[in-house]
Amino acid sequence: MDLKNKFNAGEFVILAEIEPPKGVDISTMVTNATMVKGKADALLVPEMSNAVMRMSALGGAMILQGKVMETVMQVNCRDRNRLALQADLLAASACGITGIMAVTGEDPSFGDHQQAKAVYDIDLPELLDSIHKLQQGRDMAGIDLCGSPQFLVGSTVNPGLKGMALELELTEMKKKIDAGVEFLIMPPLFDLDSIEPFLKMVDHRKTHIIPTVLLLKSVGMARYIDRNMDHVHVSAQLIKRLQKAPDKVRECIKIASEMVSVLKREGFSGVLLSTIGWEDRLAEIIDGSKG
Repeated sequence: MDLKNKFNAGEFVILAEIEPPKGVDISTMVTNATMVKGKADALLVPEMSNAVMRMSALGGAMILQGKVMETVMQVNCRDRNRLALQADLLAASACGITGIMAVTGEDPSFGDHQQAKAVYDIDLPELLDSIHKLQQGRDMAGIDLCGSPQFLVGSTVNPGLKGMALELELTEMKKKIDAGVEFLIMPPLFDLDSIEPFLKMVDHRKTHIIPTVLLLKSVGMARYIDRNMDHVHVSAQLIKRLQKAPDKVRECIKIASEMVSVLKREGFSGVLLSTIGWEDRLAEIIDGSKG
């Protein structure tokens, strides 16, 4: 059963984030992906996350799709104009990639090529509209296609906002859903209480909200996230738990597994597992969540 049908059937889905390599050696990427084959429902392939240059999401997704693993390919507004974005989407569909995650993309100033010029020819609503048009059989210029793609489209939502900012985010979320978005991935979540206002305003049992479960690597990382990542909260209790743990890596994996279990129990549609370079730990997290 593919990802779209699993969503429609109300199954809890596990997406595993697999970064393409910074280079052409795909062996580690393929090995890590193979380790979660049959455990994760699909592999999310980012498009140069944090504006760090590496193999494109299209290239990575094509390779993994060729290994008979369902993929979700990220597309962003930062790097390509409307011609290139539409061309990549058509190529993805022709290669059997049916999952798309549309995002704006981080500014190049965050990455390793800070002299790069961002494109932003179209914004995120326009990108979503272009995907919709392609699926209807026409490009952004209104010209008929020779065969149209069919995608499961995802995007992002930030439930950690407060007050008026949260209300505006909910308005944008509705616009995305109206534009054809079928699932929404949220930033890393460590504490359900931190998004309580959002949960009171949205029925996450009916809307496909996918929290990101981020694998912590150290006490220092947990503190840094809490202090520096907007709208992401790591509780003092969780930090203290890590401080006391004799095997901190093992405890980090356990925390991630527990979070997957909690989110499944709370009725979320699924999770995105992100390990930031520790993709070889993905299988442990998934297995631990079923214990």
